[in-house]
Amino acid sequence: METDRPRLLVVGLDAGCLHVLKPIFEAGQAPTLRRLFEVGTHGPLESQLPPWTASAWPSMYTGQNPGKHGVYDFLSFEGYDWDVVNASHVRARPVWELLSDHGFSSVVVNVPVTHPTRSFDGALIPGMTAPESPPCHPEGILEEVEDAIGDYRVYPQSGPEPNQSIESYERTIEGRGKAFRYLVDRFEPDFGFVQFQQTDSVFHERPGDKQAIEAVYRAVDDQLARTILEFDPDNVLVVSDHGIGPVEGWEFRVNEFLRERGDVVAKSGGEGMPTWSRAWENDLLEGESAGEHDTSLLEQGMNLAARVGITTQRVANALDTVGLKEPIGRRVPNDVIRAASEQVDFPNSRAYLRSKSELGVRINLEGREPNGIVPEAEYESYRVDLIDDLSSVRTPDGEPMFEAVEPREAVFDGPELELAPDIITVPADFDNAIVEGLEGEQFGDPIEPWNHKRTGVVAAAGADFDESASLSGATIFDVAPTICSFFDVGIDQEMDGSVLPIVDASERTSYPSYEPKPITATEDGAVEDRLADLGYL
Repeated sequence: METDRPRLLVVGLDAGCLHVLKPIFEAGQAPTLRRLFEVGTHGPLESQLPPWTASAWPSMYTGQNPGKHGVYDFLSFEGYDWDVVNASHVRARPVWELLSDHGFSSVVVNVPVTHPTRSFDGALIPGMTAPESPPCHPEGILEEVEDAIGDYRVYPQSGPEPNQSIESYERTIEGRGKAFRYLVDRFEPDFGFVQFQQTDSVFHERPGDKQAIEAVYRAVDDQLARTILEFDPDNVLVVSDHGIGPVEGWEFRVNEFLRERGDVVAKSGGEGMPTWSRAWENDLLEGESAGEHDTSLLEQGMNLAARVGITTQRVANALDTVGLKEPIGRRVPNDVIRAASEQVDFPNSRAYLRSKSELGVRINLEGREPNGIVPEAEYESYRVDLIDDLSSVRTPDGEPMFEAVEPREAVFDGPELELAPDIITVPADFDNAIVEGLEGEQFGDPIEPWNHKRTGVVAAAGADFDESASLSGATIFDVAPTICSFFDVGIDQEMDGSVLPIVDASERTSYPSYEPKPITATEDGAVEDRLADLGYL
């Protein structure tokens, strides 16, 4: 039946969870969201491993685990080189492309890891990991949107308001809602998907700031209310990629543990890796790329100091004794800090944590890595020993650091399994955290007082939903099969999830192999900086 409104509206709340939403509802800060939860059905939505934005949203919109879609982190690795992930790294079919193949149109706004765009029936403005002012689908649509609503921003700090200010969050969220409504009016889609990233970033940038958190949710609720009032969508599905909460345990420096074990070799003076800690002010506005960075005189000086043992870590310890570590640290550019730090020498190490948000240890395997030093014949025994040792780690309180330490094939499956870390480490209740830095001690206080949790949230309200159905046991992989079933489209047999009981399940169907575009480099220093600002890199 022809309609000028979405039959299904999906609202993505990054890091949304009942732990956060309940006090916001009780304070009357999000009445529209609260009404959807009360009139429909809701429950916890279990995320995946790792429960981080860049990997979790592709899992949601493809219905497949990272072993199939290929994105495990904000970064992708090839040997010792890296890049920020983008949509070309996603090797599985997004649900809106599947709907398009069956005659249903979509409008998708701000969903992470959707740049560069692909052709389908509808419109798409990419979200996180896209550059500011990204190319959109169809070509030229962002310019049309901005002519209609004013400037549109992917990231809050690209506007005139102070960085990390409530005003910058509110303006970004307002633009998100206006752009979505313009496109819904313009394309009259069957399916609409709008995602709000600030419900996550506010916790990373202003942890525990009740005023800022409530302001973000008020702004999101206002945009949702305006959208419902204007288009009256038949059904609304609220989803999140993971939860968030305080980290009250310990920070475990995995590479320090591996260094003591004899696996990690360190370098000083900015020569080691990782090299993704660059943060250059205003790159997000100017669009500079990673290759355009010149070493400053201060970096060069700190580099030389590090080579004779005057490292950032030693200076920080001295400052800490007089209470100046944090205020001075906030004023030193990341590249200068890195130039005077110890880093992991990946080519000469046997195993290492490359990125904290992929939750895994990689083995420098001979024949696989450019300078692999662990013989293939020793891989399994070496990995078993490393899993046993990591599993035995106890925090200074005597509690297990990890709730699970597993080989990658116990967590993921699919043709992209080889891209995964060799060992997956799951912090206990996600109340502990892991980091990749070399800080001298293996344990310390968490640098981020709030961080991701495994359990998000899902809510469904609408005439075509069974609002009496229980959503207990729902997972992030269930969302795409449920969307397919809502439109009576065959569920791709490669999808890992089940259909939520709010709709009748469609049949499983074998589709032609997905043919993604060739992988392209992101090469945008501004995107890297934004991820660093949020603590992901």
